[in-house]
Amino acid sequence: MVERGDAAPLLRWAEGPAVSPPQAPDPPAGGRGWGGGGGGRPAAEPRRRREPEALGASEVLLQPGRLELGDVEEDQVVAVFVVTFDPRSGNMVEWCLPQDIDLEGIEFKSMASGSHKIQSDFIYFRKGPFFGLACFANMPVESELERGARMKSVGVLSPSYTLLYRYMHFLENQVRHQLETPGHYSHLAAFYEDKKGVLHAGSGRGGSLPPVYWLPSIHRYMYPEMKITHPAGCMSQFIKFFGEQILVLWKFALLRKRILIFSPPPVGVVCYRVYCCCCLANVSLPGIGSTVPESKPFFYVNVADIESLEVEVSYVACTTEKIFEEKRELYDVYVDNQNVKTHHGHLQPLLKINGADREKYRRLNEQRQMLLYSQEVGDGYTPCEEDLFVLFFLEENNRIFQTLLEVSASQDKTLTAEHARGMGLDPQGDRSFLMDLLEAYGIDVMLVIDNPCCP
Repeated sequence: MVERGDAAPLLRWAEGPAVSPPQAPDPPAGGRGWGGGGGGRPAAEPRRRREPEALGASEVLLQPGRLELGDVEEDQVVAVFVVTFDPRSGNMVEWCLPQDIDLEGIEFKSMASGSHKIQSDFIYFRKGPFFGLACFANMPVESELERGARMKSVGVLSPSYTLLYRYMHFLENQVRHQLETPGHYSHLAAFYEDKKGVLHAGSGRGGSLPPVYWLPSIHRYMYPEMKITHPAGCMSQFIKFFGEQILVLWKFALLRKRILIFSPPPVGVVCYRVYCCCCLANVSLPGIGSTVPESKPFFYVNVADIESLEVEVSYVACTTEKIFEEKRELYDVYVDNQNVKTHHGHLQPLLKINGADREKYRRLNEQRQMLLYSQEVGDGYTPCEEDLFVLFFLEENNRIFQTLLEVSASQDKTLTAEHARGMGLDPQGDRSFLMDLLEAYGIDVMLVIDNPCCP
């Protein structure tokens, strides 16, 4: 049974060498075909605990009473697969282990629409109760049958997306290997044997499914780990890309709105924007959030996900398919490049940047500059920029909800303009946001801030 979810601490990993594929003999021939290689489901083995040293950890950020130093999430790969583009049949699963797991639709999740225009990419996605990471590559070939290009993706599934970064280098190497020497799966089979998680019997096709662990959870103090492979860092790029608009996204994320981010390929860096957006909504105060859904990172979605998105009340996702913009019933907030928009009239006021937003953005940049300076002079331990970003918004959110809880516990339950300023909000510009926040979280206070639009 897979026991651990995305409650992992933030681990700051030292950049190590590319992962070498594990050495093991080729699996027995046979199975369901798809290019040969790969036997049936291997017998379950005890899960192996990997020590931080073996993973290349440089430091673990701990909070008292929450975690022991050696408490590192174990490998929980539940599937490994190869997807190829066939000029006649389109995207198709070429090979996988185990052979009885349901991979329906994964050929489209692991090879984003429009990928034929780029040379390489990586994609995070959700498949049922699991999260996936696939590395895509496109290699020119002198073959009329393949129309001059060979395209493949190699990926894995896991119940926790915070573990997937571990396999990035291996998948990058393997997709190149599959392009250059198609049909050789021994390294992938050995990798699966080494990393596989132990699930309930019947958790493959048509069986009972393990729980889905969403992250970041409003009920948890720790926030997730995620390997940042963008050259300049995930959070830094997020801030630079959206500028002051991150404060607009922050409010929508805190209200648990359905946020859909559109971008043409490559989609890997956009998957990180999904993650960053979820990190805006962390709250560590006990008792907050029982009436709101958790912020769900769906990562990459396509038209095959429409049916599942129709029933979701809160999520953050990205897509390369422009047709989603027309399907307004699927989202509350649509992000196209740096343009954040909503078709809901009552959410329109939240699109406007106010003075309090600008002050937050100024303080965030000021803290970033101080961090960069301290890193440059090397004056003792300094947190990374990702820590600063997450903790900045965690503190902002805690300050808001601490004030709201104190007011709700008071005798008159009156929330004034002074309270709003104390929470770092604009009494007038954030009035609509505050009303939505009180309703969403079920906090019983009376807002007495006058609406300037009304006499």
